[in-house]
Amino acid sequence: MNLERLPNEEKLSLCRKYYLGGFAFLPFLWLVNVVWFFREAFVKPAYTEQLQIKTYVKRSALGLLLWIAVLTTWITIFQHFRAEWGEVGDYLSFTIPLGIP
Repeated sequence: MNLERLPNEEKLSLCRKYYLGGFAFLPFLWLVNVVWFFREAFVKPAYTEQLQIKTYVKRSALGLLLWIAVLTTWITIFQHFRAEWGEVGDYLSFTIPLGIP
């Protein structure tokens, strides 16, 4: 999608949709929002909707970083303690590794 062709109101609407979509456990939408709208929010000359787009981009980046931190923490804990959790760790696994790590 070429954001250059969209009017500013449509850009704001699209940015807001991606921002709100990220709350549906879809942090990838926040990544897309930050990548697509970063230039619109921080590089382009000022226009009316830019302040709101900037807010959505900042919040999307913050939400994305929070998701990355939570997911990295969970993966680290799970990989480290899965064998000690016994049956519960096995039920949480998609594939049950053989042996003890």
